[in-house]
Amino acid sequence: MTATRIVLISTGGTVSARATADGAVPALSGHDLLGTADGDHLAFDEVEVTTTDLMSVDSSAMSVADQFAIAAAVRDALADPAVTGVVVTHGTDTMEESAYLVDLFHIDDRPVVFTGAQHTADSHTADGPRNIADAIRAAATADHRGRGALVAMGGRIHSARGLFKSSTTALEAFDTVHDAIPRVVLDAPPPATGHARVDSFGLYPGVSPGLIAAAMSQHAAGIVLAGTGSGNTHPDITAEVSAAVREGIVVVVSTRVPFGPVVPTYGGGGGGVDLERAGAIVSRWLRPPQARIALLALLSTGATIDEVRDFFARIDPA
Repeated sequence: MTATRIVLISTGGTVSARATADGAVPALSGHDLLGTADGDHLAFDEVEVTTTDLMSVDSSAMSVADQFAIAAAVRDALADPAVTGVVVTHGTDTMEESAYLVDLFHIDDRPVVFTGAQHTADSHTADGPRNIADAIRAAATADHRGRGALVAMGGRIHSARGLFKSSTTALEAFDTVHDAIPRVVLDAPPPATGHARVDSFGLYPGVSPGLIAAAMSQHAAGIVLAGTGSGNTHPDITAEVSAAVREGIVVVVSTRVPFGPVVPTYGGGGGGVDLERAGAIVSRWLRPPQARIALLALLSTGATIDEVRDFFARIDPA
């Protein structure tokens, strides 16, 4: 009898795709993917793997409901105490977002490992088989218990927290802003419906402040801004942030810069100091995609603005 049981949840992405005249299209099931896994990197006779086909889409085409469905499927798989860990195959375009959403709702110590591929399954340079084997091995390893959601790609294993896609082509597709962002989980199950709307905008010289007004008109509950430098922008944006906050919209400011903390430093009307005074919450370490996921999860589970502020303070590794 095998002592180690892994559930593999497939969602689509390049790892399951075949090349067609219309571009790469997800085609392989979880069972198919398991059959491709590189046995040189895993002793399969020591691990029992069962598969669940949750969806088959490119991760760039996922909806918020799809992402919450992944978090719910992971929790459902771990409801079985005999399961050792979970692997999720996923497209790399938004893997950093779905993995972090799972991390936020992952109240269990057992490993959850996301993986995918940069090359299609029918490519002669397919990297999925190695990545899947690495992910299964990581999910089956006691050393990864208590680490939350992980991502295994290109021979590396990263925490989901602080992760971002760093290359469109390299097999080592991901990097991390900081490797010690604290694990903070939400004391609630992933909601099946009623997900909050959270918009995200990149800031740049000449950006229209009407972006924020448009989000307000579309009933956004939250807005995440990708500021320049250490979370800076134009004074017109600061005025719109102040108006949004007065209307009860939660605004979080991050940066478009890959590395380093976001520390409000500059004034002059559009600096990080001004945005914070206007009521924006600063995300010191999570970059805009993951800051948006955090705000989405918080607001979808009924968090108040004070609870959102406390969350972003708690995930500061400093």
